[in-house]
Amino acid sequence: MSFSSDEVNFLVYRYLQESGFLHSAYTFGVESHISQSNINGALVPPASLLSIIQKGLQYTEAEISISEDGTEQAIESLSLIDAVMPDVIASRQQDIVKVPLVKTEALNTNGEDHVLTNHVESMEIDDSLEIPANKVKVLRGHESEVFICAWNPKIDLLASGSGDSTARIWNMNGSSNSANQLVLQHCIQRGGTEVPSNKDVTCLDWNCDGKFLATGSYDGYARIWTTEGRLFSTLGQHKGPIFALKWNKEGNYILSAGVDRTTIIWDASSGHCTQQFAFHSAPALDVDWQSNISFASCSTDQRIHVCKLGVDKPVKTFQGHTNEVNAIKWDPQGILLASCSDDMTLKIWSQKHDSWVHNLQAHSKEIYTIKWSPTGPGTNNPNANLILASASFDSSVRLWDVERGVCKHTLTKHQEPVYSVAFSPDGKYLASGSFDKCVHIWSVQSGSLVHSYKGTGGIFEVCWNSWGDKVGASASDGSVFVLDLRK
Repeated sequence: MSFSSDEVNFLVYRYLQESGFLHSAYTFGVESHISQSNINGALVPPASLLSIIQKGLQYTEAEISISEDGTEQAIESLSLIDAVMPDVIASRQQDIVKVPLVKTEALNTNGEDHVLTNHVESMEIDDSLEIPANKVKVLRGHESEVFICAWNPKIDLLASGSGDSTARIWNMNGSSNSANQLVLQHCIQRGGTEVPSNKDVTCLDWNCDGKFLATGSYDGYARIWTTEGRLFSTLGQHKGPIFALKWNKEGNYILSAGVDRTTIIWDASSGHCTQQFAFHSAPALDVDWQSNISFASCSTDQRIHVCKLGVDKPVKTFQGHTNEVNAIKWDPQGILLASCSDDMTLKIWSQKHDSWVHNLQAHSKEIYTIKWSPTGPGTNNPNANLILASASFDSSVRLWDVERGVCKHTLTKHQEPVYSVAFSPDGKYLASGSFDKCVHIWSVQSGSLVHSYKGTGGIFEVCWNSWGDKVGASASDGSVFVLDLRK
């Protein structure tokens, strides 16, 4: 048996990414020179570090529980810290009681195993809800994890961004089980020539008329591409990775947030920085437009700033979270701002108040992302209630009635952290994607599961097309797939 420091570093790097600690992963990756290793990340299964640690812990427990005469000695379950402390193990060996060695096959008759079986059965999916293979297109081409995907709002194109330093545009018009792809290679200048940046593509967004795709990368550059895959403009002002990027509704500005603690409004036509906002004291993690010229940003500094083009100070600052704020989203009217945090809470804010309007507490682990339903006043579905969805590392999705400040449904079929949720355009359905490799489609009204599909890698992102009949998903094994929900 042998292993190298590069291999250990890569598994730690992947663990940080999979746990949502993107800025920590970036810093560790730079210091350990991950980009210079020859490890193919697409071949490494999710949660590999935890898996190998768990096996090591089980081996340690077995090692100290079996005596030289072949009898099993009852011990308390070791914690990970116990296992690396010889004094603890030695003291346990002195106090153990010898019991006959029992074959593991016999364990399936005891009561504890029955309880576990019941738990697993409750998480099983009805076979009738499984989306058949002939309704799924699996798109392969990426050589590493695919972190994000987004549908063009006007035509049947799906964009994806990956750790292989490319974005891709997939043409979904064909009837075959594959799709034509355009490869958007993210390059940097080095020695007078362009070379692949070898950095993750972290975010992407189509403009309102679907003519341009903007991408953000760990290399610190934002880029604008045409639907034909041509690089239109390179936006270079950030001094470090870009974590979030959004077009405004009018399509004349792009907003970005980075590890350099700043947010930038870019002129989309010229590619120039229109205004840079340096109000956060730590990396900025997310941004969202409130109007065509005002936006909110959040950070690991636990603060949320509302800023406006042409104004040199935040017009409003919200404080109340006790850990880093992972995502923020304005409601469809731009009146209420939702935020979610590693402090396990969701908060609803209004510029009319200095404190939160609602402090929603129910998740038991970090909340990774949130989405508003496209319903309520000012939408195409004004009679339906405004709903907020939250996705958490506790493996659940929750649907919140924001007006009353209560949880309407708790969706619990996932078995691993949930990284993404997305409402259908009519607000009737919610898609969720988890690291258990499953995409689930839920009824927002009843909270019941209506469709399900299990892919081949942990799901980082799910998205609906504009017509509400296809769901795209991107995964940790380099795959992208499209679920066709047309009957």
